[in-house]
Amino acid sequence: MTFANIGYLFLLLLLIPYIVWYVMKGRKADASLQVSDMQAYASKASSYKNYLIHAPFVLRVVAIIMVILVLARPQTTDNWQNSEIEGIDIMLALDVSTSMLAEDLKPNRLEAAKEVAAEFVNGRPNDNIGITLFAGESFTQCPLTVDHAVLLNLIKNVQCGLIEDGTAVGMGIANAVSRLKDSKAKSKVIILLTDGTNNRGDISPLTAAEIAKSFGIRVYTIGVGTNGVAPYPYPMGNGTVRYVNLPVEIDENTLTQIAGITDGNYFRATSNSKLKEVYEEIDKLEKTKLNVKEFSRREEEFRVFALVALMCVLLEVLLRNTLLKKIP
Repeated sequence: MTFANIGYLFLLLLLIPYIVWYVMKGRKADASLQVSDMQAYASKASSYKNYLIHAPFVLRVVAIIMVILVLARPQTTDNWQNSEIEGIDIMLALDVSTSMLAEDLKPNRLEAAKEVAAEFVNGRPNDNIGITLFAGESFTQCPLTVDHAVLLNLIKNVQCGLIEDGTAVGMGIANAVSRLKDSKAKSKVIILLTDGTNNRGDISPLTAAEIAKSFGIRVYTIGVGTNGVAPYPYPMGNGTVRYVNLPVEIDENTLTQIAGITDGNYFRATSNSKLKEVYEEIDKLEKTKLNVKEFSRREEEFRVFALVALMCVLLEVLLRNTLLKKIP
């Protein structure tokens, strides 16, 4: 906690002479009733009021301290801070074609791919990460950023049908390359998640891989889907859904070549253990330092101190007019 008007805290020093004055005053005060011998009162138990006699003074001191703290404006830390962290630049290229709705992975391939992407982001807190989506064409959903809360929210909202259907793997890689090519990071990576074969786009996957290689970008490819056939939900038009078993056609040969050209690796995302292999491979990459500007919101924290001061004043007034009331 910090204070906006820290100079007001020096007013606390004024409490020292005030306390000394109160103590000296108590010692010099004359007794209300003077008697020659106290023997008659020796057996009398002390009243609880004897213990409360200094309570109003203590409450007043506490109230003064609280008021001074309120004047000093206590606040939570809030400033722009430049910090330096180590990480790498990563673009996630995610397939959003309608074939990603197949339910061989639960609840479907797209949701499984989104979960893989989210886990990857959570596992790389210091990395500069962005995401590009592709189907029949490609676009950038989020540029490179260290604000992973925004990135995760955008990943959560990804769905099929955002762009024309198809599987333009080459366009997805090319779009991600365009976001990484001007990066100053020593390590630049593309994580490509897809479930099919390239059938759209003006750039072939291998050509896009060569472009990535020319910029020193590694491409890690992940095939999403099981072997054999997969149940695909086919809407019937009357609110019902019919499931049709469609063959799984992941072009593993091309995905392996893409990874090989760019010194990356190919993985099959049939389980979370495969994703760990991606983590382990990327962790071996050389990290580069990133300058980050962080912001924290300022909050005024005077309310508690003001409430305590008010309660002390009210309690002092209550005691002086009830239990400790003086009769002239």
